[in-house]
Amino acid sequence: MNVVGLFAGIGGFELGLSECGHRTISLCEILPAAQAVLKTHFPHVELTSDIREIADLPSDTDLVCAGFPCQDLSQAGLARGLEGTQSSLVREVFRLIRKRPVPWLVLENVPFMLQLNQGRAMRAIVEHLEDLGYLWAWRVVDTFSFGLPQRRERVYLLASRDADPADVLLADDAPIERPQTAIGELAHGFYWTEGRGGLGWAVDAIPTLKNGSTIGIPSPPAILMPNGWVIKPDIRDAERLQGFPPDWTKPAEAVVKPGRRWSLVGNAVSTPVAKWLGERLYSPGSYDRLRDGKFPQEGKLPRAARYDGTRRHSVDISPDPIGVRPEHLADFLQWEGTPLSEKATSGFLGRTRNAKLRFAPGFISALENHLARVSQNPTQSAAKRVA
Repeated sequence: MNVVGLFAGIGGFELGLSECGHRTISLCEILPAAQAVLKTHFPHVELTSDIREIADLPSDTDLVCAGFPCQDLSQAGLARGLEGTQSSLVREVFRLIRKRPVPWLVLENVPFMLQLNQGRAMRAIVEHLEDLGYLWAWRVVDTFSFGLPQRRERVYLLASRDADPADVLLADDAPIERPQTAIGELAHGFYWTEGRGGLGWAVDAIPTLKNGSTIGIPSPPAILMPNGWVIKPDIRDAERLQGFPPDWTKPAEAVVKPGRRWSLVGNAVSTPVAKWLGERLYSPGSYDRLRDGKFPQEGKLPRAARYDGTRRHSVDISPDPIGVRPEHLADFLQWEGTPLSEKATSGFLGRTRNAKLRFAPGFISALENHLARVSQNPTQSAAKRVA
């Protein structure tokens, strides 16, 4: 298929789709840092800065991908929904496909949109698609089940005028169990910038890589290693945790400070998910209609659903299409990472003392032990700390 990438970011959709033979023919991305990455890895593809400047899609477009901005839909944001200045840009996608209908469209965003304002944002999106003559299906998918130790749930919405999207998005289901907390045996990811109202706890994985803190500061997670040290992973491992080759975002350093690479990676689409979609677009499966359930007329929306041209249905299916269990996080990491500093550890522990959260047994004491180590041995080599 010929692919047009809107809100392309650093090219997660496009890289994953290219790995199974699809071709990117046009890109749109407004951030200069992300543009630098795209120009390096897709040097011969036309790149437009602002979607509002695109008059028409290329005549040979088969698939439009749009991981549209989530700032107004996420729990970390202000939850303004499609009325927000960022997430409302998805309306530009509808402007383009109304002018030139395309066979396929895929949208990606945070699953919080399924409950935000009684699911109003997602309801508005599918109503637009139905008015334009598209069948659609959506599903919450977890990157963890694609062989990457990151707990990253995203909702993918696939729409088509030519075929049933359910045969692509909802044909595969291979649920896998998530590991249980085992401090001292497995690595555990969390956000050291939190500690009061949330933690982002992930067992044998990192929590969802994100754009940054609520004030826009790049925010890498922390990892409590099996040996008791707490580290922040290297940006190259963060790229690998999204399915990119190491240093994929290195070109951004010509435009922004190196720390901003975290935001680029946190905003990206996980490439193995895009590859799976691309493979199923090439060779669809067969959706089992016994999974159909009643679609709610109001309130929170289901984690998977479809529209058959007549009715909407909820769908009973896991977030694990292919169920590839990742290797242990501690084994996955290829770079040392940076030990969490005395200041950062102390600040996190201070927040936990005022929190109402329930922490895993042994977690707080492990942080206290790490604090004692970094306080007593500030010059100890990183290699010894994370070994």
